[in-house]
Amino acid sequence: MDVLLAPDVFVNASVSLGSPPEQVVQRVLGRKKGKSKTSEWVLARVRHMLSSVPEFKTAAVDEQLTLIRSMLEVLPSDQSYAPGEWEQALVAAAKQAGVARVVTDHPDLLEHETSDGIEFVSTDTYLIELSMPPPPPPR
Repeated sequence: MDVLLAPDVFVNASVSLGSPPEQVVQRVLGRKKGKSKTSEWVLARVRHMLSSVPEFKTAAVDEQLTLIRSMLEVLPSDQSYAPGEWEQALVAAAKQAGVARVVTDHPDLLEHETSDGIEFVSTDTYLIELSMPPPPPPR
């Protein structure tokens, strides 16, 4: 199932190893076929959020962003979104990436559940879905 990862998922995965966000990042970015997609807006938010974590010095933030960027296809965009425009920026990025879901633990987005045809799902829910067996074939 293709999804777009929100900035909070990357940040939480970076600072809390073994957490559900880190497990989601490992599952999504560890796939063998194709690269997951993201936007410059997502990466800019990740940089900003990691920069505010005292344990992440500038060099560590740069290194983490280089690692994240190396595992993703960064989509070009002619749109510009403000730092607080999470919903609009993530919906636009998901549509551009051709996915119908965004994985995030942002409470405001999860409260909306969907926006303009894009579904917001938590890391816990996504992990549960991944552990479920596939539905039986149609008869």
